[in-house]
Amino acid sequence: MLQHDVIIVGGGLAGCRAAVEIARIDPSLNVAIVAKTHPIRSHSVAAQGGIAASLKNVDSHDSWEAHAFDTVKGSDYLADQDAVEILTREAPDVIIDLEHMGVLFSRLPDGRIAQRPFGGHSHERTCYAADKTGHAILHELVNNLRRNGVQVYEEWYVMRLILEDGQAKGIVMYHILDGKLEVVRAKAVMFATGGYGRVFNTTSNDFASTGDGLAMSAVAGIPLEDMEFVQFHPTGLYPVGVLISEAVRGEGAYLINSQGDRFMTNYAPSRMELAPRDITSRAIARELRAGRGIDLQGNAGGPFVYLDLRHMGREKIMSRVPFCWEEAHRLAGVDAVEQPIPVRPTAHYSMGGIPVNTDGRVRSSNSSLVDAFFAAGESACVSVHGANRLGSNSLLECVVYGKRTGASIANFVQNRKLPEVDEQFYLTQARNQIQGLLDQQGEYRINQVCQAFQDCMSQYCGVFRTEELMNEGLNKLQELQQQFSQIYLDDRGSLWNTEIIEALELRSIMIVGQTILTSAINRQESRGAHFREDYPQRDDSKFGQHTMAYYSPAGIDLDYLPVTMTMFEPQERKY
Repeated sequence: MLQHDVIIVGGGLAGCRAAVEIARIDPSLNVAIVAKTHPIRSHSVAAQGGIAASLKNVDSHDSWEAHAFDTVKGSDYLADQDAVEILTREAPDVIIDLEHMGVLFSRLPDGRIAQRPFGGHSHERTCYAADKTGHAILHELVNNLRRNGVQVYEEWYVMRLILEDGQAKGIVMYHILDGKLEVVRAKAVMFATGGYGRVFNTTSNDFASTGDGLAMSAVAGIPLEDMEFVQFHPTGLYPVGVLISEAVRGEGAYLINSQGDRFMTNYAPSRMELAPRDITSRAIARELRAGRGIDLQGNAGGPFVYLDLRHMGREKIMSRVPFCWEEAHRLAGVDAVEQPIPVRPTAHYSMGGIPVNTDGRVRSSNSSLVDAFFAAGESACVSVHGANRLGSNSLLECVVYGKRTGASIANFVQNRKLPEVDEQFYLTQARNQIQGLLDQQGEYRINQVCQAFQDCMSQYCGVFRTEELMNEGLNKLQELQQQFSQIYLDDRGSLWNTEIIEALELRSIMIVGQTILTSAINRQESRGAHFREDYPQRDDSKFGQHTMAYYSPAGIDLDYLPVTMTMFEPQERKY
């Protein structure tokens, strides 16, 4: 049986930052990261636009308090304000720390870190590395893993969290290369497994973003918090869904409809294209509904609107947002210097996740914690984003709470023994699960069921929602879940059998999707990214609280957790 002092699942920004912090605090600790891709291939590298911090390099009137207010207002007053205070207070220091690690931020002419405007922020506070910010940060963190002697298990898929008597004791993992199974025990387990965009059919997320960490936690009896709040990014490239970064609008791009109008003047006149993402996504969806979308021949009534960069000029486009130009050119054949880019909303970010306190410790209920289990990043919900995340706050959360959770773990494992784990019991269960999939004589291909499930989620739990629509969707989801036991695998081998991984990921997608839809049906209000056409107003008296969803094969039970209010009272959210 493998053993480490700390095992971290997920090789993206939050997991790597936690590992670096643990190694910095106590170099004697044996720390390992498990990732189902190589860490450099984690979805964090796809984060383009930037990372927010009140450095005041461009706007001397900025402050952490202004950043905190923007974040809480952007969250539609569902963010926990103690967590937001930590996020925004610590932001400038973590940026300087990243710079000292070697992150190559874009610069002002005087050499200071450059900052740009971003949606929902009242000041120019988003630090960036052109439009490849996540890539720049993650590369340096992975280099620091090597420097600090952190062991990396790359291309291992974690199948199970070992949770016994309220204590996390380790994981069971499967080597994608050769089918080998291993049990790993540890004094502390951390999940930093990212988001779940692949629950939907159109997403900016990579193919690995299947919500595995959330599903494993749910199966182990841990609640998932605020899963109804799924962010749809306004500018997904049509038809592929990949992201055209908010940085493009931050640099001055316009959204225009089939009539050539900058329609955001009708929805958020003070912020225009830099309104928060939920508002901008709904605005685009309403333009499409009203027949003011555009089709590929340039006619009205189509499925997208235009993101117009042409007035920015070639030099600015190629220096500030080169990757966005490249993606539009490579994937849609559009030269953004000469032509507008076709965009529509795409599933992008999960505000909800595994519930944690501000030290990254996982909650088992409203009032208790799981022993030795931690989480951070997009897979966690410390609730700095509430019902809607502001752009450039996600990288910040990964770094601030990755670092903070790492420090918490380093302190936690001191003088703790390795737990007792029955290795053979877990290996036998894992082998039986794999063999069961291989032996299954079903009638459906994995992709057939997965595609139907993703289509169902997008159709019945998208930008606009109603009870009737979502109940119909939940019934269809339950029918599709019955088909899981009727899938079959063509590949019966053990070497690089990606069908086994796809089957395990489909199980994760189904658990997460059911949790999202059940939580959304029961929140009878509109707040942030959760917009109910049958309940169009926010209802603080009933729903000014976090949803806690407990999964079981028989169904999902819901409870609620109060929002922490320390600085700002809820008010009407206007831009």
